[in-house]
Amino acid sequence: MSEQNQPDEPEAATSFADVYAVNTELVRAIKGALAGDRRAEVRNLLEPLHPADIADLAVVLGREGRRRLVVVLGDDLDVETLIDLEGSVLADLLAVMSPHAVASAISELDTDEAVHLLEEMGEARREQVLASVPAPDRAAVLEGLSFPEDSAGRLMQRDLIAVPAYWSVGQVIDYCRDTDDLPDEFYEIFVIDPRHRPVGQVALNRLMRTRRPVLLRDIMAEKATAIPVDMDQEEVAFLFQQYRLASAPVIDDAGRLVGVITFDDAAAVLEEEAEEDLMRLSGVSSETDLSDSALRTTRTRASWLLVNLATAILASMVIALFDATIEQIVALAVLMPIVASMGGNAGTQTLTVAVRALATHELTAANALRIVGKELLVGALNGVLFAVLVGLVAAFWFAQPALGLVIAVAMVINMVVAGLAGTLIPLGLDRAGIDPAIAATVFLTTITDVVGFFVFLGLAALFLL
Repeated sequence: MSEQNQPDEPEAATSFADVYAVNTELVRAIKGALAGDRRAEVRNLLEPLHPADIADLAVVLGREGRRRLVVVLGDDLDVETLIDLEGSVLADLLAVMSPHAVASAISELDTDEAVHLLEEMGEARREQVLASVPAPDRAAVLEGLSFPEDSAGRLMQRDLIAVPAYWSVGQVIDYCRDTDDLPDEFYEIFVIDPRHRPVGQVALNRLMRTRRPVLLRDIMAEKATAIPVDMDQEEVAFLFQQYRLASAPVIDDAGRLVGVITFDDAAAVLEEEAEEDLMRLSGVSSETDLSDSALRTTRTRASWLLVNLATAILASMVIALFDATIEQIVALAVLMPIVASMGGNAGTQTLTVAVRALATHELTAANALRIVGKELLVGALNGVLFAVLVGLVAAFWFAQPALGLVIAVAMVINMVVAGLAGTLIPLGLDRAGIDPAIAATVFLTTITDVVGFFVFLGLAALFLL
């Protein structure tokens, strides 16, 4: 065949932009088509996109844009798009969809994904949608909603494959071929006893490599990691990460198998918890802060800012105690933010590491003393290092060697306190049952500011006047 007659080969992707479809040009084109109510054009632009890309578009388009998008797509909206969304963005889409359309989507989804959709609805809307869901699916979803929020029961899927230990490999394969209502995706076969309690599991790769006459009891892994139905989802995700699980059985109080959690569900929890911790450390409580309305975002952030205002006033009161000292030595007003800022930044470094270590169970009561000692040493070393630097700068800047010595000593003390506080605060909050990511930052900045100002101004009042 000549070169001229050969079909064109598809161009290989050379960059991220070649693979990820959502770019500025596409967003502008869809916005224009939606504004002009050119529905055919919108459908043509969306046709080649993956459901996850359409979910990203829904976020970028804004509230009115995504509502119009749902109207244009109608029943053609892929249910996979919905499960990639959360918070106010998902709520916007569900509000526009008809109860029948939402009910149809719920019937297509696994139980955990269906529960995820219903969580974003009000009680009245939820009941309206559930009335259109077939009875078997409705019972499974209602059971999922009955479990505590953020628990394994909410996270698990009801569809799984559970067979007795006396079955052969051939029986299991034939069962999987002949049964219509199997899970869409599964990675392991669960082996149960007569009381429906899991006694082992067999990975699909091992099942496929074993001859048909072999019994499951001879090839199953007997030490399965069973997860209680009321376990917190963060603990579930940790177990998956710790033991590199592909899936895990979920059991009720009697030890009976009631569901399964897969690694993709656990990975989603890990991502969600990491984002949540990051946003809470920054004082942002809403996981969909970027997509929320200005009023809602203002309301959620204002409470945190109010707390910070109170701590700032406390620090100002400490400064006010030494107003006479500052009046006599104006250089103190120039230098004291350095002490507080360095302490705050050093403490934040320690705090971030400690909060994450607590979440991953790397920091526990067993090694807390060693970690605290290490952070004290790090604080002291950094304190000495920067005390020398800042002390020399202050001494030459204001031609007062004593002033340089005062700020150097204050720097060392505040850096040591910052290292200590950055570790002890999250440990204390965790011991009290409070998420360290929520309140640790406020306590830390208060301590480093108050200690920094008090020590620096107090030493100046003692030795410079």
